Amino acid sequence: MPTRLDELCHAQGIALKRIPLRNAAVLFIGAVCLCLCALLYLQLEQSRRHDLSQAQVASSNLTRAMAQQAEDTFMQADLVLTSLVDWIQADGFGSAQRPRLQKTFVRRVQALDQLHGILLFDQKGQWVVTSFEALPRGNGVADREYFRFHQQNISSVAHIGPAIRSRENGEWIIPISKRVNDRKGQFQGVLLAGIKMSYFEQFFKGFSIDDNGAMFLALTDGTLLARRPYVQAQIGTSLAKGEIFQNLLPRATSGNAMFASEMDSIVRLHGYRQLEAYPLVVSAASSRDSILADWYDTAFRSSAIVVLVILGIGLIGWVFIRQVRVGEQVEADLRQAQQALELIATHDSLTGLANRRLFERALDIEFGRGARQQSPLSLIMLDIDFFKRYNDTYGHVVGDHCLAEVARAVKSCCHRKADLAVRYGGEEFAVLLPDTDIQGAMNLAEQIRRGVMDKNISHSGSPCGYVTVSLGCYSFVPTGRDSVEVFIQRADAALYQAKHSGRNRSATLSVEGGAQALVRSDR
Repeated sequence: MPTRLDELCHAQGIALKRIPLRNAAVLFIGAVCLCLCALLYLQLEQSRRHDLSQAQVASSNLTRAMAQQAEDTFMQADLVLTSLVDWIQADGFGSAQRPRLQKTFVRRVQALDQLHGILLFDQKGQWVVTSFEALPRGNGVADREYFRFHQQNISSVAHIGPAIRSRENGEWIIPISKRVNDRKGQFQGVLLAGIKMSYFEQFFKGFSIDDNGAMFLALTDGTLLARRPYVQAQIGTSLAKGEIFQNLLPRATSGNAMFASEMDSIVRLHGYRQLEAYPLVVSAASSRDSILADWYDTAFRSSAIVVLVILGIGLIGWVFIRQVRVGEQVEADLRQAQQALELIATHDSLTGLANRRLFERALDIEFGRGARQQSPLSLIMLDIDFFKRYNDTYGHVVGDHCLAEVARAVKSCCHRKADLAVRYGGEEFAVLLPDTDIQGAMNLAEQIRRGVMDKNISHSGSPCGYVTVSLGCYSFVPTGRDSVEVFIQRADAALYQAKHSGRNRSATLSVEGGAQALVRSDR
């Protein structure tokens, strides 16, 4: 709650608002650091997206090249098989035709690097003609997936089956086969061309990918045909539950996606594409760490620079804030000193009550307020009875103690913050009461008189034997043309009347019709 002194000082323009410089400095330094971090984040995020975008373009181009090469590889074998099947179905594959067929098979295999061999099987799965010098011996191929497929399907379209080991020499091959019918369209056998697995291994090695990159060729059902890096145990495994076959291919036949591989859990950017002519899928993937290697290096260096800048700003800011804090402490000390000086200048050092300087300032303010609000203003003047005798009897030190006790009694009766208790001079005191009529002033005066008596301060020079006070009250409504001196003189006249009437009493002074009337109150 503001005190009477605070209100007066504010009215005089003494109270000033201080700019919170330290808080502003902390906010500014924090904002600068946050802006630097935000700019770093935006720059790094933009750079990361650019690198990933470039990698996606490269991945799409790579898978397109892989798809084209794979399609060309199988199409060449398919064309060879188609021409041979037409010949066999027209001329048959009796003993007379077999030598010629064998030579033709050999020439076709020699013409295409990807071919392991060409083999013709009868309707029971036994070897009839091959591109090899001698026919293999054994139980035939009736158990093979491609042979059963053609037995059960009359389609003349080439069939690509899972990778198998050749029973001729144990080499891994990818079989592409076609059904052979007789003149009546009945199943007569299967013509097969084996694509070398090593051909795709060499093909994959021709592409530049990182050490953790991967490439594969698979059937559309997810069966793995070939892969880089080559792991023999993985050939023929199913990728059907992987991200590409499970989620991506059903939505689009080609695209890019970043995910962890189901083979080795390495996070890669996968480009994939399904071939148009054959039920095959190719994919090329580069590891995320390889794609972002340069970005990681840039991010580390940029972050280190920003950290150093932030540390520098923080150090400078700390020094600045420390200086501000020192300045604030100096300002606080000066403010305390100013308040102490103000207290000394406006209060009596012995009693702690306001002095005449503050009293005169308050009178000017209250006269103006009372005139504006048409409210009464009252003044009580009081004096310690026979105080000269008290000093002569007990000494000035005890006299000062008596003044302090009377001041405490006066101050304890002033309950409102607007009331101002003043040491007017010597043993004389005053109480200024805004918004108080004469009756209120008399009531407070009686409270003060009784409060002093209740302290029972011994006074052998007083007829009562203890210290008493006499009080004079005056009240009026300011008009804006009043004299402060007259106001004080009339309260002082009432005090004189109280002392003249026997002391230890309160008196009032009222002005009616231009004449003075004294009213005495003995209690």
